[in-house]
Amino acid sequence: ILSLFPEMFDGFLNTSIIKRAIDASLVEVNIHDFREYSLNKHKKVDDYPYGGGAGMVLMCQPIIDCLKDIVTNESLVILMSPQGQTLKQSLSVELSSYKHLVFICGHYEGFDERIRDYVDMELSIGDYVLTGGELSSMVVCDSIIRLLEGSIREQSHEDDSFSNGLLEYPQYTRPYEYDGNQVPDVLISGHHENIRKWRLTQSLLKTYRKRPDLLENRVMSQEELKILEEIKNKRIINFNQFMLYIINNIFSSFKQMYYTINKIGDKDYYLNKRNHIVQVHSHCSPRMIYIDMHPSGYSPSYR
Repeated sequence: ILSLFPEMFDGFLNTSIIKRAIDASLVEVNIHDFREYSLNKHKKVDDYPYGGGAGMVLMCQPIIDCLKDIVTNESLVILMSPQGQTLKQSLSVELSSYKHLVFICGHYEGFDERIRDYVDMELSIGDYVLTGGELSSMVVCDSIIRLLEGSIREQSHEDDSFSNGLLEYPQYTRPYEYDGNQVPDVLISGHHENIRKWRLTQSLLKTYRKRPDLLENRVMSQEELKILEEIKNKRIINFNQFMLYIINNIFSSFKQMYYTINKIGDKDYYLNKRNHIVQVHSHCSPRMIYIDMHPSGYSPSYR
């Protein structure tokens, strides 16, 4: 990793899974301060841009000389840049197969364009700009190192969000019940096939609700298509079914709820045990109902 601020990586390389992978010799991470390659007597690495403009531009000489010193035939040189392709899980998997990755972390206003002649790939972690490439390189390294054999259990990352094109299913641990919320019974049933189907259904449901774009180009199995169709059909729930669901699953858990209805205009309000106002829109369609959670009576936090 080429950086002007090697100290930024101290915590990253000495914590958790990354540290264990390094200690187990699964990966070797070297930080190169390319300021040391500057030919300027003051070790200057940036200068004003030709043509004018704000900020300072990284000079090509220190970075290119550093690359010449460390790059081999097995190296893939990656420039961390907001102009690069966006990191995805599939790309992390691909990068984890390389023997030698070289990351260039920029700073200041930008790079001398001639640096790109020595780069194999430009990579971004999102459509936003950071003060330097150090944080983004850590994100990429983390996503790669955890995939290396022996870093974590293989099943742990095989079930990750995006690993199979879907968001991960919900996870639970002890206690079985907390604050009135229970772990789904299917997860403690011991029936592996039912658990698998539940997890697949929940994974598809989460993806459909939160990231429907992931489903657009995904090749699905017949089982997944059937589950997704059922999910879409259940999006429209008639009034009676929804009210029955509320009574059985929500109201019953609010054991100290005040059932007095306060009429305010054409809306009904309830006060639950957490002093949240539950607003029922009585003026909506006869077949549909919405519930808004208003903490302390302010703007809705749940709908």
